[in-house]
Amino acid sequence: MDAKVLIESFAEFARSKNVDRPTMIRILEDVFRAMIRKKFETDENFDVTINADQGDLEIFRIREIVDDNSEDIWDLDKISFTEARKIEPDFEVGEEVYEKIELEAFGRRAVQMARQTLIQRIKDLEKDLLYNKYEELVGEIISAEVYQILGREILLMDGEGNELILPKGEQIPKDRFRKGDSVKAIVHRVDMSNGNPKIILSRTSPVFLERLFENEVPEVYDGLITIIKIVREPGERAKVAVESYDDRIDPVGACVGMKGSRIHAVVRELQNENIDVINYTENLDLYVTRALSPAKVSSITVNEETKRISVFLKPDQVSLAIGKGGYNIKLASRLVGFEIDVFRELNEYEEEDVDLMEFVDEIDAWIIDELKKTGLDTAKSVLSLSKEDLTRRTELEEETVDEIFRILRQEFDQ
Repeated sequence: MDAKVLIESFAEFARSKNVDRPTMIRILEDVFRAMIRKKFETDENFDVTINADQGDLEIFRIREIVDDNSEDIWDLDKISFTEARKIEPDFEVGEEVYEKIELEAFGRRAVQMARQTLIQRIKDLEKDLLYNKYEELVGEIISAEVYQILGREILLMDGEGNELILPKGEQIPKDRFRKGDSVKAIVHRVDMSNGNPKIILSRTSPVFLERLFENEVPEVYDGLITIIKIVREPGERAKVAVESYDDRIDPVGACVGMKGSRIHAVVRELQNENIDVINYTENLDLYVTRALSPAKVSSITVNEETKRISVFLKPDQVSLAIGKGGYNIKLASRLVGFEIDVFRELNEYEEEDVDLMEFVDEIDAWIIDELKKTGLDTAKSVLSLSKEDLTRRTELEEETVDEIFRILRQEFDQ
């Protein structure tokens, strides 16, 4: 393979990968200089000129002519007077010899290796460009097309044919995709695996929800409304605390939109995830009250040392505070940064009730904790439920629930 064919084939390959001309020339020169070093030990006294457009390559070895008896005759950048005269008969000692080195002088095997090295360098460059491109896009929302569905992940293609990965754990549980579907997600992170960039997407990250709000709510995008914090149970429920420094703007109303027009687009994208948008405040009691919406809180006690908040509600508000699957209270706790314990307010009749802690000798403490997490803190509050309801709420074994009922009923029978 001569220099023209080698350079032209490389240049065509480089252009197909959108490599700019200066980078292409630099790679060519690096590879040819590596060939020179391998054959001549050094490339310091070599001049390499490349014209990629024309496929021209010129390599000149530059050496100073010294006397045949000189001590420097063995230096790599020196040539004896006798050897120089063989190249050009009128050379004199002290002059420089520019000897042109043809590509063939390196041998066919070295040229083939150079071709493979050039292609590999472009592929490595392509990987670096891809890594850098998506590293800058981390946290940004993109769209890609599904091209293969695997058990633990979905493979997608971007507009340039690059492979992206949406792992099972980064998918909303209700997500169902087919080949060819367009998928929105954020760039979650970019890893390097065996020298190859691995681009991981996410639809479960709170950042994904934040970017969707930016797309649907101009005031958020423009910075007039600030999203303070987002907590999510993907596909089930989310709570978004927002704030505006402009008193003329209602941050909650702007995010929801007229008749819910803005938030509906976000909800649809998240597989009907229930989104609560609340006004952020530094008043902790008010913030907790808003976080537990739609439940109406009667009173709140804060323990800063243990980072726990006791919330008291009327009996009919307890289930609203806890929410389906316990998501409402879990998300409210994460949003305010305190563990929230829910308690029922007792009326006069219920004052005859017995606190569950009175049964700690008969019922294991961890079981009482499980009951309290669901707002059941007295014997009568537990007995007011059916066996099925209590099993579903607490996920306790049926035998355990039966024993709890037996112990509590025995108290009132007495």
